[in-house]
Amino acid sequence: MGFIGDIGHFIATPLYYAISAVLLAWHKLFTLLGLSPTGGLAWALSIVGLTLTIRAALIPLFVKQIKSSRNMQLIQPKVRELQKKYGHDRERLAQETMNLYRETGTNPFASCLPILVQMPIFFTLFRLLDQAAKNNTAHGFLTTDLAKSFGQSKIFGTIPISESFWAARTWGPTPDVTVMILAAVLVVAMTATTFTTQRQLMSKNMPADAMSGPYAQQQKMLLYVLPVAFGLGGVAFPVGVLLYWTTSNLWTMSQQFYVIRNNPAPGTPAFDAKKKRDAAKAAKHGLPLAQDEALEAAVVEEKRPATRQQPKRTTKSQRKRGGSKPAPKPNTSN
Repeated sequence: MGFIGDIGHFIATPLYYAISAVLLAWHKLFTLLGLSPTGGLAWALSIVGLTLTIRAALIPLFVKQIKSSRNMQLIQPKVRELQKKYGHDRERLAQETMNLYRETGTNPFASCLPILVQMPIFFTLFRLLDQAAKNNTAHGFLTTDLAKSFGQSKIFGTIPISESFWAARTWGPTPDVTVMILAAVLVVAMTATTFTTQRQLMSKNMPADAMSGPYAQQQKMLLYVLPVAFGLGGVAFPVGVLLYWTTSNLWTMSQQFYVIRNNPAPGTPAFDAKKKRDAAKAAKHGLPLAQDEALEAAVVEEKRPATRQQPKRTTKSQRKRGGSKPAPKPNTSN
């Protein structure tokens, strides 16, 4: 097998057991609920359950990703100051930038952690499904019979979950149109959810002063590169794997929507929208603003220009005397 193959087998073996254990647990649950154990629907829903289990386990990494992304946005003005100050010295600039990351607790690579962790799982599921379909090969806790059932299961009784858009188009005397349609729908959904998630982050949860920095440029590039890459690669993925990735994207999009709506980064459109919602809610229920919101409202009030006071009218005789103030009233107390 070779050294590289041994390393790959060493890494994949525990993943086979972990993935197959979760997959079979969900399959057992759906079987108890009345679905056919050999039917494609039970296996397809088991893949969805596997996805939800994995994403729930990755919530701590997602929280770390959100915090790091927020810090990256907020420190962009300081990064630009360092670039102006040490732009002529690349080594000093790199050193000062890393010091800034360390002081603010920012990890520029934390935003990639969830997807990096998922990639081995993604390819392990791909291999698990592919070998079960082609050779009835069992991995992990799958037996030969379960591997055969998994690999040959069909959604709606006609669409094999192990088939891909590309294979359905090129193999056999005629293309399998039903497989191509479902695979195409899942590829489009996977691409659209990837784009929407990135777009949501940039348009709602990035401050205006961070939209022109290098971090923003990187996000803009990923906004278009990632969906294209997933779309081109998706035609070769089996339906079951596309189902996993689309479900994962929907989880990410929903999770990010919740975080941006309820805990947005300061100085972003989402932050302003939340302040308006909180103010409207407080006014509706007759509640006072929170201390930080009240303080911010007071600061805004102080910054407003004072209303110009109109001068008091004076009589003609007062103007002749050169006085702008009215004559004092006589003292009638005596």
